[in-house]
Amino acid sequence: MARSKGNLRELLRPLSRERSRRPAAGAPEDNPALQAIWHVIAQIPRGRVSTYGAVARAAGLPGRARQTAYALRMSPPQMHLPWHRVVGAGGRIVFPPASRNFREQARRLRAEGVSVRDGRVARAALTDLETL
Repeated sequence: MARSKGNLRELLRPLSRERSRRPAAGAPEDNPALQAIWHVIAQIPRGRVSTYGAVARAAGLPGRARQTAYALRMSPPQMHLPWHRVVGAGGRIVFPPASRNFREQARRLRAEGVSVRDGRVARAALTDLETL
């Protein structure tokens, strides 16, 4: 049985959306922007935190806070990046409060002496990455 063009388009629409969400081809390790972000994150000192936007600016990518989040997701586990030292704007932990990631980030930050209250870190813990 032949399908109408309208029905076929409806069937293919979810596939085209999925394709557009896939990461670009090539290994993340070969991406200079991701490498720059990883380098900055690795330099955040113990007991200090920075925001996604500040990390992007320090890596020479102003306005690309979301790329910082992508870089953290794509980082190889063997890098052992201190992902927990990166928070959202205003010092907010970006994971949902009831999630395992939220609890793990808060636990790791507290273990380093960073005060976490109501899902936010103390302003005093935020570091200026320009001086690193």
